[in-house]
Amino acid sequence: MAMATNLYTSYSIIATKAHNNKSVSLSLQPGTYTTSHVKFTLPIQKRTGLSISAASTTATQVEGSATSSKASRILPFRVGHGFDLHRLEPGYPLIIGGIDVPHDRGCEAHSDGDVLLHCVADAILGALGLPDIGQIFPDSDPKWKGAPSSVFIKEAVRLMHEAGYEIGNLDATLILQRPKLSPHKESIRANLSELLGADPSVVNLKAKTHEKVDSLGENRSIAAHTVVLLMKK
Repeated sequence: MAMATNLYTSYSIIATKAHNNKSVSLSLQPGTYTTSHVKFTLPIQKRTGLSISAASTTATQVEGSATSSKASRILPFRVGHGFDLHRLEPGYPLIIGGIDVPHDRGCEAHSDGDVLLHCVADAILGALGLPDIGQIFPDSDPKWKGAPSSVFIKEAVRLMHEAGYEIGNLDATLILQRPKLSPHKESIRANLSELLGADPSVVNLKAKTHEKVDSLGENRSIAAHTVVLLMKK
């Protein structure tokens, strides 16, 4: 005798009785199953425990899926990481977080080369499990030539809201030897907060030199790291 029970329905299934009369318990997902003699379906509302008497009776799932995979992706929070690096060359503006920072060189890039906004956008997209900005805004597309990186941030924020999330907090680190960012940090942070639609209290910005080591320390490049926490609305 086999018995399948959930909150809604009970099933009694006649099975062949073995000589040793052992019983087994299986935990089965909703779906359609066959035993040695019968075929039965478990409702989709709830995971069901199935107790089967007779050791010679086996159950094999032949059709029906488990609970929706979409539901498993609905998380209370998501974490993303972003990184970007650009070469510094004379004749380009140095744009960081949407702010034009005075310097004798700037980022050579297809867009405006804003390493901070690029890595923030990538962190948000990564937290959502989406492609990076290089795939969404490829540098092979001439329409992004010289484009302000605020476009990328706004699209990442739109996708974030569409998925039902908002910024929990964000921590970014800029790495460059020169210029000193202390006079510009607050204006950069304020502009980034505005682009994200987030309170400045949840947006943190740090700046580090590279101790004159490699291209970053020799003022030939600039890099940024970002970690972002997205919270379900």
